[in-house]
Amino acid sequence: MTFPAGADVRGLLGLCTGALVALCFVGCDRAKIETPISDHPRLTANVISKDITFTSISLGRVISYRVILPAALMPNRKLPVVYLLHGGGGSYRDWSNYSDVARYAEQGYVLVMPEGNYSYYTNSAEHPQDKFEDYIVKDLMADVESRFPAISRRDSRAIIGVSMGGFGAVKIVLKHPELYAFAAGLSSALDVPSRPFSIKRISQYRGHEQIFGPWGSATRRENDPLLLIQTSESKATPYMFLTCGDREGLLAVNRRFAKLLRQRGFEYEFHSVAGGNHDWYQWNGQLPAVFAALKTQLRQTGN
Repeated sequence: MTFPAGADVRGLLGLCTGALVALCFVGCDRAKIETPISDHPRLTANVISKDITFTSISLGRVISYRVILPAALMPNRKLPVVYLLHGGGGSYRDWSNYSDVARYAEQGYVLVMPEGNYSYYTNSAEHPQDKFEDYIVKDLMADVESRFPAISRRDSRAIIGVSMGGFGAVKIVLKHPELYAFAAGLSSALDVPSRPFSIKRISQYRGHEQIFGPWGSATRRENDPLLLIQTSESKATPYMFLTCGDREGLLAVNRRFAKLLRQRGFEYEFHSVAGGNHDWYQWNGQLPAVFAALKTQLRQTGN
């Protein structure tokens, strides 16, 4: 590259560099925008899937959820509802894309998979517009029951989650036991509100702080399953099904939580999965046991 005599070479190089960086960002942004979303739901011939977009009052914005239900419905028959919460970094598509959960809709369930972003299904301490717990227990439930043949009773509702979603399912039923008859947490991240600061995980800690508030705050205590269980009424709390792989770092806290359930007389079962890692392979393998337990707890018919 040559420059005219007397030109400010450093200045011209700076302009060229800036232009190249700008073009790079434009190109990256365009690539990000144009990259198609990978969506490959594992459906069966006897079910249908629908994606719904609605305005959540609690979030103050539009949000999506996916529903899978039997393809053939009897007139005027309503079905029990199972809410399925995805893990951190995932989306409302995860359950249908990475597990065989769709086949359980054939047994007469409405499966609901909400978008949870990276919220831990909790009303954010720092962002008032991110009331994700309220969105799940109020807005989502109301929208589902207005659109689909869903039984609007506690004894026909269940909530299940993996990882972050497992935390959400357990925490929500402890705070709202009147809404669900069954809860399952697979590899639940139950210790997140009580995790101390770590310089090795400073970005993760900052993200958790935005959701749960500063260390030792009331909002952390109000959303900590290990503390909520101490004041929950065992007779009013739904049946809990808990699993965790024996190769997971979350195994210790899940065992601790199961011990608290036993000490306080709650109805539950806990399974340590041999060779289990923190992944969909393990979680998908647990679904037969989860739905077998769910079937014994939910009322299958009603209006």
